[in-house]
Amino acid sequence: MRPINRFLERWIPSALTFAIVLTLIVAILAMTLTQTSPIDVVKGWGDGLAGLLAFMTQMCLILLLGYMLANTRPVQKLLRRLARVPGNAAFAYVFVFVIAAVASLITWGLGLIVGTLLAREIAVEARKRGLKVHFPLLVAAGYSGFVVWHMGYSGSGPLTAATPDSFLAPSLDGEVLPITGTTFSTWNMLAALGVIIVVGFLMYLIRPKKNDPIYELPETVGSETIDEYDDQVVTPADRIDASRILTTIVGIGLVIYLIVHFVQGGTLTLDIVNWSFLALILLLVRSPFELIHLTKKAASNVGEILVQFPLYAGILGIMSTSGLIALFSDAFVSIATPTTFGMLAMLSAGIVNFFVPSGGGQFAVQGPIMLDAANQLGVDPSIAVMAVAYGDQWTNMIQPFWALPVLAIAGLKMRDILGYTFITLLGAGVVMAAALFFISL
Repeated sequence: MRPINRFLERWIPSALTFAIVLTLIVAILAMTLTQTSPIDVVKGWGDGLAGLLAFMTQMCLILLLGYMLANTRPVQKLLRRLARVPGNAAFAYVFVFVIAAVASLITWGLGLIVGTLLAREIAVEARKRGLKVHFPLLVAAGYSGFVVWHMGYSGSGPLTAATPDSFLAPSLDGEVLPITGTTFSTWNMLAALGVIIVVGFLMYLIRPKKNDPIYELPETVGSETIDEYDDQVVTPADRIDASRILTTIVGIGLVIYLIVHFVQGGTLTLDIVNWSFLALILLLVRSPFELIHLTKKAASNVGEILVQFPLYAGILGIMSTSGLIALFSDAFVSIATPTTFGMLAMLSAGIVNFFVPSGGGQFAVQGPIMLDAANQLGVDPSIAVMAVAYGDQWTNMIQPFWALPVLAIAGLKMRDILGYTFITLLGAGVVMAAALFFISL
C-alpha cells in the first residue's frame, strides 16, 4: 500500500477543490456533448445553486447532531465502560469495528467519532492491563465501521428518496420511495449483517502476529477527557441556562411528536431522523449551557460541507438544463443489463465518491442519472438508490476526506491505517456487490 499512500498524500486535494474542478468539467461536457451555449450553462449553474438549500440544511443537521450525540456525557461514559470489555488484543480489533458499525447504522456522524474514541479508550485500558495492542489497527477498525453507514438509519440517499418533493422526486415520477424498500428491506439488512461479519473476521485475520512490530498508544496520551464548559451561575438568567427543565421539556415534546407521527402512518424522512436525534440529545444534556457547548464544538465540522453543497447543486443544475443526465444515463444503459446494473452502478458510485465525498452531494450529482437508467432498463428504483449508497460508503475506506477528523483525534496519518482499510474495502465490496447481484436476478 506504500505507493497508494504516497499518491494519496501528495496528489489528492481537498473536497472543495474537487467540487470546483468537477463543476468546470461538467460545464465543459455540457458545451461539447450537447447543444448548450456557454450562457445557458452559466444560467443553469446559477439557477441551480439554491436548488439544494433544504437538503443542505438536512445533511448538515445530521452531521452536527451526530457529532453532538457522540460527545454527550452519557455516550462518553458508555465508551469508557465498553473499553473494559475486550480481554485480549485480537478481540479488541473486532470489538471496535462492530461497535463502530452499529453506531454508524444509527447515524453516520456518531459512528465516525465513536469508533475513534473507543479505539483510544481501549488502547489506554490495554496499557493499564499490560496488553499489547496495535493502535493503528484499532483506529482502522473504528473507521472501518463507517463502511455500513449508508445502509442504516441516517443513509442520506434512501431518506432523500423517501422525502416528499426532494430533488429525486422528478426521477421517481413525483412519488416517494418508502424506506421499507431500501434501508429496511430484508436484502439490505442481510447485506449489512454480512459486511459486519466478513469485515469483523478480516480484522481478526490481519491482526499482528507474535513477532510483528506493534505501535502502541504513546505514554503521553491518556484517556479522552469529558469536556467541561463554563456554567457559572451568577444571574437569574444563568440559573435558567443551567437548568435541565427547559431542554427536557422540548425533548419530551419532540418524542411525543415522533410517536404521533408514526402512529398516524407517517414515514421515515430526513427531517424525522434529525428530530429523533435532536430529541435524544435534548434528553441527554444537563442544561442549555451544555447544549450550546456541544453545538459550538460540533459546528466546526459542518462549515466545509456548507460551502460544497451549493456547488453540487450548481452541477445538478447544469446537468438538468443541458440534458447531460439523459446523455449519461443512456450511456450507462448501453453497457448494463438488468442483472449487472446494480454492480456497475455501485462501481461507478465508488469512483464518483473520490470526487464528491459527501453522500448527499453524490446523490445530487449521480442519483438522477442512475434512477433514469434504472427506469429505462426496468430495474427497481430501490436497487439504483442502494447501489449508489453502497458505492459511496464503499470507497470511503480509501478516500481521505472523512478519515481526516478520525486521524486528527487519533494523532495518526492516512498511511498508518490505509493498508488495513483497504482490506475492509475488499471484503465489504464483495459482500455488497453480491447482494446487488442476487437481488437483481
